[in-house]
Amino acid sequence: MDRPALAEFLRRRREAVLPADVGLPAGARRRTAGLRREEVAALAAMSADYYTRLEQQRGPQPSEQMLASLARALRLTDDERDYLFRVAGRGTPDRVTMSSHVSPALLRVLDRLSDTPALVLSALGETLVANELAVALLGDRSALTGWARSDVYRWFTDPAERQLYPEDDRDRQGRALVSTLRVAHGMLGPRSRAGELVRELRTRSPEFAELWDRHEVHQRFADHKTLVHPQVGPVELDCQVLFTEDQTQALLVLTAPPRSEAEQKLALLAVVGRQELAR
Repeated sequence: MDRPALAEFLRRRREAVLPADVGLPAGARRRTAGLRREEVAALAAMSADYYTRLEQQRGPQPSEQMLASLARALRLTDDERDYLFRVAGRGTPDRVTMSSHVSPALLRVLDRLSDTPALVLSALGETLVANELAVALLGDRSALTGWARSDVYRWFTDPAERQLYPEDDRDRQGRALVSTLRVAHGMLGPRSRAGELVRELRTRSPEFAELWDRHEVHQRFADHKTLVHPQVGPVELDCQVLFTEDQTQALLVLTAPPRSEAEQKLALLAVVGRQELAR
């Protein structure tokens, strides 16, 4: 671990990121144009004291998970992310297979979506990052670990996952999840994590095995769905998806028609979500 290099790199990258780049107001009385330490810490879901110690060459060696969070918070490119891992004394993540490092381009779009639910997903349906309204609507999925991070895994192993959809739409949703996984499996290959997930689900869910054997392949770019929230009830939303060039990550945006009941429910969730976060 090269503490001086790590500290200097973090400081330089923090100063290079404008508040507007991450969806924050510029505010007044800023000594520099970049982010404050506490803002980086909040974006990376760590304590301000921990981050400050890293910049002051006093912190412990960050874990790979912590470094990935810092890379997202500072909007690092793949090369910058790899450098961050190296100076922290960690091996660089494999770029050939899927990466949990969120595309900076998708993050820039996500940062500007504060009034509608939006989240970035991996090709396996893992939530990599989500805005506050998406968390209020769907729950904090980014906190899950292992295969439970995958939407398709939870769908076929956890009955509670299906409560998010009306009963008459669950068959369609299950088929859509499997057909999307087919796309990832074809793109990444049977030896990838997509292949591992397929093998795991075939042993755990006869329903998944039956759907998988249909060989349905479909990547959803747009959809209309109803989501059932425990506090505000059914919410009808339009879904749009923006993919990265390599198709391994997608920005999912959920919108409601203007002046609709769904728009009112999202506005209520925005208030409820902020109250939950403040606790």
